[in-house]
Amino acid sequence: MRLPFRAVVITGASSGLGAALAQAYAGPQTALALLGRDRDRLNQTADACEAKSAEVRLGTIDVENAPAMAKWLTEFDRDHPVDLIVANAGTSAGPDPGSPSEGVEMASRQVRVNLLGAINTVEPLLPALCRRGRGRIAVIASIAAYRGLPDSPGYCASKAGLRAYGEALRPRLARYGVGVTIVCPGFFDSPMTDRFDGPTPFLISTAAAARLVKRGIDRGQRRVSFPWPLVFGLQFCNLAPAVIGDAIMRRYRFHIRAVAANDG
Repeated sequence: MRLPFRAVVITGASSGLGAALAQAYAGPQTALALLGRDRDRLNQTADACEAKSAEVRLGTIDVENAPAMAKWLTEFDRDHPVDLIVANAGTSAGPDPGSPSEGVEMASRQVRVNLLGAINTVEPLLPALCRRGRGRIAVIASIAAYRGLPDSPGYCASKAGLRAYGEALRPRLARYGVGVTIVCPGFFDSPMTDRFDGPTPFLISTAAAARLVKRGIDRGQRRVSFPWPLVFGLQFCNLAPAVIGDAIMRRYRFHIRAVAANDG
């Protein structure tokens, strides 16, 4: 299914890409289900969407909480049959520069939020979408899904898993008339990027990233990845002999400053 989307679910909608996409999809006769951890910022997103005459329902739910997510999402779907899901909530972290490990809790939390959180968003709504025979699912992964980066192993693992999850869903759901778009963006201006100490090549604005993502979703693209130089570089490092890929990756160093709550 492509445009128009009348009932849209977006996680991580309190800031960054999620907030920008919420405002991009807001309009008359559109119902938005916006989920996030920060109620104040989520209210700001809602105000901007309601100013565009959208109907908005807010949920301050942790995407790690599968039962709460399923209950809230199915209730929204009963009132507004969902035709677009954007699984965007995410967090990032990495080891301290002097440490060989980021630790079990830090790594596993990124998997719980970035991968399992997306699964908790998508799976409760799949039966209804497939029964109706229409709809689209967009999972927001990262170009880090193409090749593990030494300074963010847990993050890369979570995004690689999310990309694989979406790629697996797409041919499975096609028979039901449900499309899947896997989004692998590079650097864009966001709270997550603000914590990134290191090179951010081809950095673009959040608004520009949202335009690229929305255009790809609305066109029914199977994959949306940008910018192409970084995408190509990481794909090359993945396909090249490991000794070459590892040598290139060792030259790209960065540090992600810690944060107490989800970024999205």
